[in-house]
Amino acid sequence: MQVLDWVKQEKIVAIVRGDYSLDALKVMGQALHDCGINLLEITMNSAGAVEAIAMLVQELGDRMCIGAGTVLDVAQVDAVAKVGARFVVAPETYDPVIKMALGLGLEPMPGAFTPSEIMSASRAGARLVKLFPAVTGGPDYVKQVRAPLGHVDLMVTGGVEPDSARAYLDAGAVAVGMGSSLVPKKFDGSPEAVGLLIARGKALVEAVRG
Repeated sequence: MQVLDWVKQEKIVAIVRGDYSLDALKVMGQALHDCGINLLEITMNSAGAVEAIAMLVQELGDRMCIGAGTVLDVAQVDAVAKVGARFVVAPETYDPVIKMALGLGLEPMPGAFTPSEIMSASRAGARLVKLFPAVTGGPDYVKQVRAPLGHVDLMVTGGVEPDSARAYLDAGAVAVGMGSSLVPKKFDGSPEAVGLLIARGKALVEAVRG
């Protein structure tokens, strides 16, 4: 399945940012999959991000779509492509990152906020643009932006909460990206931690898809 199809079908991207052990990340990935969340973004400002992506691709790549976040330059695109990442998410629109990702067969998801920035990302080749930070404008802003730019698919991230996710989708976003409101900043892989994550994940899946 193409990445864009994954995003539109699943509607939720779990954003993992922090210092987790590889064992904990493996357990986390499986727990997210178990509750129906199958797009996983490891941010490049996390400890050992490339190694973590490589491990998750090897362990869960047949069931989940694994990518990199907070990608700021072409060297990072090249590094994550080599270990099997399928998409790269950025907080900004930077043409070289978009073009490098496309050239290596990865789906670029550049960050933008204003209509001009969104169109710049689209014209550079991005098929999906990350509206960031979404909380600044809220669902009403998404609706207003989509009116003239309905041909550009938007994923909203930045301040999206489980109780607001559905409103962003109803306003026209194709997906939501969620970090600490879904994935705890501390996760040791214990049964208690897994139980809490699965409970959060199931509640989010129900809110978004139910």
